[in-house]
Amino acid sequence: MARTKTTSGSNAALWPMKPSHALLWQGVVLGVALLVLIWFGHNAASHLARRNMELDFSFLWRPAGFAMPFQITSFKPTDSYAMALVAAFSNTLLVSALGVVTATLLGLALGVMRLSTSWLMRSASGAIVELIRNTPQLLQIVFWYVGVLQLLPQARQSLSLGGMFHLNIRGLFLPYPQAGDWTATLAALLLLSLVLVPLLRRFLPMRRKGSRWLWLLPPVFFVALVESLSGWSIPTLKGFNFIGGMVMPPELVALWVGLSLYSAAFIAEIVRGSVEGVAKGQREAAYSLGLRPWPTLRLVILPQALRVMIPQMTNQYLNLIKSSSLGAAIAYPEIVQIFAGTVLNQSGRAIEVMVILMGVFLSVNLLASAGLARLNARFAIKER
Repeated sequence: MARTKTTSGSNAALWPMKPSHALLWQGVVLGVALLVLIWFGHNAASHLARRNMELDFSFLWRPAGFAMPFQITSFKPTDSYAMALVAAFSNTLLVSALGVVTATLLGLALGVMRLSTSWLMRSASGAIVELIRNTPQLLQIVFWYVGVLQLLPQARQSLSLGGMFHLNIRGLFLPYPQAGDWTATLAALLLLSLVLVPLLRRFLPMRRKGSRWLWLLPPVFFVALVESLSGWSIPTLKGFNFIGGMVMPPELVALWVGLSLYSAAFIAEIVRGSVEGVAKGQREAAYSLGLRPWPTLRLVILPQALRVMIPQMTNQYLNLIKSSSLGAAIAYPEIVQIFAGTVLNQSGRAIEVMVILMGVFLSVNLLASAGLARLNARFAIKER
């Protein structure tokens, strides 16, 4: 009974008003916020009317009339501005995804190196982190593009690895999988299974053991997808250039490297601080059980530190996605370079273009933030 009274007293201190009153005040705050938004919208509309301007997004369906030097989707000059938006947005997603994966791996490696007992590894990783995070990100991207990639040799003198990967002044040439008859269908099924399996396991009224077989669907579809490929296109040198495979232009490589290294420097500090935040007794207990330092870090320390890392790494991922707009400085055809540059100059619809850009970045970051928040909730410490 004493415990019950203490709990109710603490709840009263944390929640000093009735739930109905709290809902009323929340409604008032939301109403005021809505009125402020309406006032801003009316104010903007009145200013546009004075200048004989109005919001009109019909320009999106006009022919673009320009070509992109690089795109992962099909885009032709005769396509509309809307298709240009899709192609440029795909380029932004590509470099963002590559940057997130690479920055995570590099940041984890640098963070672990900073905790090493070896003076050389600890000092080298510390110097790398301090050098990268204390210089402007745009300057680093331009350095990789102008000071490194533009000094690479021509195609005949490419830097090659295993006869399959080639790096030269024209970009990075990689093998490319060739689709078979069922590749597109299996790829769609794989994506669908990745989305539906968690939902089915969460909401269907079935026993947990009986639904475990659902997790087999994504691996099965992935294996079938790999088996459906008709082969690989390998880049080979013909004359003065490579044919076959796929090429990542130097603009993409420079932006990828610049974003990855800059974010990895901050992720390394997040990893170091999170690992050092784990109680020292956890490491001592693992050593007492006979575990070596590396298994202790991998099996005991990192899983606990991950609960602290995820919220902080979320900010780095969101910053990386937004920083992809720096590709405009080196002419990488991402969404800002294409829409805030070419499309804006051709259409003259500055307000509409900026609204579209803000909406795209806001949507992507909100989705990423929601996904990472869900991941954080899964790994967070559950109090009993």
